[in-house]
Amino acid sequence: MSNLKQNYFQRRTKDRGPRSNNRITSPDVQVISSEGENLGVLNLSEAIKKAKNEGLDLIEIAPNAKPPVCKIMDMGKYKYDAQKKANKAKKKQKKIELKEIKLRPVTEVHDYTFKIKNAQKFLSKGDKVKFTIKFKGRELQHSHLGNELMDKIKLDMKEIGKVELNPKFDGKQMIMVIQPL
Repeated sequence: MSNLKQNYFQRRTKDRGPRSNNRITSPDVQVISSEGENLGVLNLSEAIKKAKNEGLDLIEIAPNAKPPVCKIMDMGKYKYDAQKKANKAKKKQKKIELKEIKLRPVTEVHDYTFKIKNAQKFLSKGDKVKFTIKFKGRELQHSHLGNELMDKIKLDMKEIGKVELNPKFDGKQMIMVIQPL
């Protein structure tokens, strides 16, 4: 009973990485030597024997090919190189964030210039900027003030960014998104 329980609760792990040596399922494989030369289609046991003679592993490179392509190489070195390649690709990624700047239709000149400078800083770093103009109470009747403010923002941002989402109303607020050039 305890043996059954142990097997039931045993952690199931996915096989990580390519199949190698005895885990390869195809009876015949296309073999590439450790120097990179094509050895042709060989029986699986014969290919594993060649790899063992060199002190290396037989690794399945292209499992979907007919027959599967295998290379004679060191498994540890292969996994290490794959990990380094993945880390390098991850480093090169640039995550674009959406920064939000909130304004009111009655925002004063100094506050406006301060927020525009911040928006330009965000755009120069490569982030998108979302401008939000909130209307309160009767300000909603004067939506033309919001349109004028958005036009002014577009003019101030035209050297460093372009409009991705044109100004539109969303309830009691007006939204516009600008992306870097």
